[in-house]
Amino acid sequence: MTTALTLVAGAGDDGERILTVTGEIDMSNAAEFGAALDRELAAGTAVTVDLTGVAYLDSAGVAVLFDRAAEHDLHLLAPRLLDRVLRVSRLTDAAKVMIR
Repeated sequence: MTTALTLVAGAGDDGERILTVTGEIDMSNAAEFGAALDRELAAGTAVTVDLTGVAYLDSAGVAVLFDRAAEHDLHLLAPRLLDRVLRVSRLTDAAKVMIR
């Protein structure tokens, strides 16, 4: 059973936009994730995507992040669980990634 996707938008102390994501990101909800990320990117110059609550990220979710990182200042805060997929996909070359 997949864990429902939860998306919470906000701002950090420095005004940078933050999108906190929990659950699983896969092809069933990648469009919803992308739309939420697009709203945050439209509201600020840089966006931090907090993925520390994400237990699963498939290629559809990676594609959403790659598409946005190509044109925007995207920072990813990710759990160790996602470290390998971010490195193997080379998303670490496209976005600033911090593993917690």
